[in-house]
Amino acid sequence: MWLKALHLIFMVTWFAGLFYLPRLYVYHAMSEDEISNERFKVMERKLFFGIMTPGMIVTFIFGIWMLADYAWAIYGHAGWLHVKMTLLALMVVYHYFCYVWLLDFKYDRNQRSHVFYRWMNEVPVLFLVGIIILAVVKPF
Repeated sequence: MWLKALHLIFMVTWFAGLFYLPRLYVYHAMSEDEISNERFKVMERKLFFGIMTPGMIVTFIFGIWMLADYAWAIYGHAGWLHVKMTLLALMVVYHYFCYVWLLDFKYDRNQRSHVFYRWMNEVPVLFLVGIIILAVVKPF
């Protein structure tokens, strides 16, 4: 149960970043002065590298540990686990896109509007709902 608890704690950390970083991009895309622009760059960098990415890495460490320790032997044949791992892979792709957008802002080459980032801010909700339902309900 300790592995599961630690896995969930760092999953929450990862999701905190996935929820907040695109929201920072919304405000950053709307900012018009240099002071705000530079402040958002610092906040985005610290969130991505200090919270979000370490949260993802440690989530995967404990998740893989659980799979190796017991979960794969019990649920390896279950469809829900395969779908959950697919959603996790897609979440890593989303995480990567957050990094690409971070670089766009860092180098002042963002071409997207705040509306785009508002929509992208909703994507992690879909991942969270799907993953939690799959892990808790185990529907198939």
